Amino acid sequence: MYTNPRIQQCLLVFLLFSSVLVKAQPAPVSNASTYHPPGFKDVSRVEKIKALLPAIEKMYKDYALEKKFPGMAFGIVVDDQLLYAGSAGYTDLAKKIPVGSTSLFRIASMSKSFTAMAILRLRDEGRLKLDDPAGLYIPALSDIRLLTTDAPSITVRDLLTHSAGFPEDNPWGDRQLDITDDAFMAMLKKGISFSNVPGVAYEYSNMGYAMLGEIIAKVSGESYQEYITNTILKPLGMGHTVWEYTKAPARLLAYGYRWQNNNWQEEELLHNGVYGAMGGLITSVEDFSKYLAFQLAAWPPRDDKETGPVKRSSVREMQQAWRFNNLDDGFTYPSGRSCAMVNSYGYGLRISRDCKGRAFVGHTGGLPGFGSQWVIMPEYGIGVVVYGNLTYARMSAVNWPVLDTLIAGAKLAPRWLPVSPVLQQRKDELLKLLPDWNSAEESKIFAVNFFPDHSLTVRKKQAQDIFEKAGKIIRVTELVPENQLRGSFVMKGEKADIEIYFTLTPENPALIQQLDIREIKKE
Repeated sequence: MYTNPRIQQCLLVFLLFSSVLVKAQPAPVSNASTYHPPGFKDVSRVEKIKALLPAIEKMYKDYALEKKFPGMAFGIVVDDQLLYAGSAGYTDLAKKIPVGSTSLFRIASMSKSFTAMAILRLRDEGRLKLDDPAGLYIPALSDIRLLTTDAPSITVRDLLTHSAGFPEDNPWGDRQLDITDDAFMAMLKKGISFSNVPGVAYEYSNMGYAMLGEIIAKVSGESYQEYITNTILKPLGMGHTVWEYTKAPARLLAYGYRWQNNNWQEEELLHNGVYGAMGGLITSVEDFSKYLAFQLAAWPPRDDKETGPVKRSSVREMQQAWRFNNLDDGFTYPSGRSCAMVNSYGYGLRISRDCKGRAFVGHTGGLPGFGSQWVIMPEYGIGVVVYGNLTYARMSAVNWPVLDTLIAGAKLAPRWLPVSPVLQQRKDELLKLLPDWNSAEESKIFAVNFFPDHSLTVRKKQAQDIFEKAGKIIRVTELVPENQLRGSFVMKGEKADIEIYFTLTPENPALIQQLDIREIKKE
């Protein structure tokens, strides 16, 4: 401790001066600590959807009648609840048992996302890695000769995304549902016929998901059925969902049919075996709606406590486009408007995005006796699911117009993203500088690249020309954010409008790195 009075006095002055300096520094505006998740502005959106339900029900029932389905069950999910469930026809034609919301249908390949979710849960627990060679868990794969000598090993991720190099195996794979472990391993030991080398192309493979079921069993020490039931189905409250049809209550089980020789023929219900991991799940609209709501609940990213069987981030990971499938440049909505659609595959999920940027996530299902589909629109908080007990019933043909009707009829808008504090602050600071750019270089709101990219002289000239054409500024619109660090707003002028678009750096505090000023001519 210092005892000299002069030293103590100097220290006191230094500390006071330091505190002034600290207070004089502007506090960083951190977007992380002030993040607000997007939400829906329209407080009446659910009521608007409810008003459309009679029309939606008619669309499903008319389609069932047109396609002569023995039976159909369907549901509309909004946010975290099954808003409506409907049905038509029979689960059992001989006994005339009507379909209901608790009727149990085999959902075929809609099962794949449950298998994928189980893999991600094991990954999150540190028990496997997605880029592990699949042969690490299925030794027979390590001995299989691939298509070329330079082909990489098949990974768990390849299996998830249908890019292991296996050939498309519908409808052969549908008839393998009840194959045993011994028979499956014997098949693998004989070798596999490949259509591609691993990791280069999408090709739908039921065999790949059968392998994922084997990996779940190897890593967890349980059958894939037990692991998925215990860690996913039960936590979600899907207590009536089963894998083996003999365990389903007879009064609820839907039997599958095909129309042949002007008569209904009942399809054989296969027992659940190795290939059940790709398509064996049997569930109801009521049960499945809980899973659909959980998929929707992964959005938006937020600070809320985790409540599901897997992390929300892992569900969002499932819903990303990991492997490109195709571009449907001729896609047409039921209303007749053309809108190109990009189709990809995530983890057990089909991912599509249309020409308007709207995302669709879900999966179809088809087996002898059954057809199904579920689709969610995460940005809109809505989802649909439909089952039919007709061989390979094409359900996308009704779900597309249903979703189109929901969006257009209820005038639904995607979630609205609040403006981050740092983005709003930079907007306010820009408004003080434009159009003259007075003291711009001293403002400390621009990144180091800003003026070297375009000099202050050039920026002044551009701004003054545009503002002169616009005339007197009447008002400034609210900022429209693209994300936490990018957005735009419009300055309304007497003669023309001016759009201001800017994006910020990853620094903290974030600074303006790009600014575009554009004239919008009045119509």
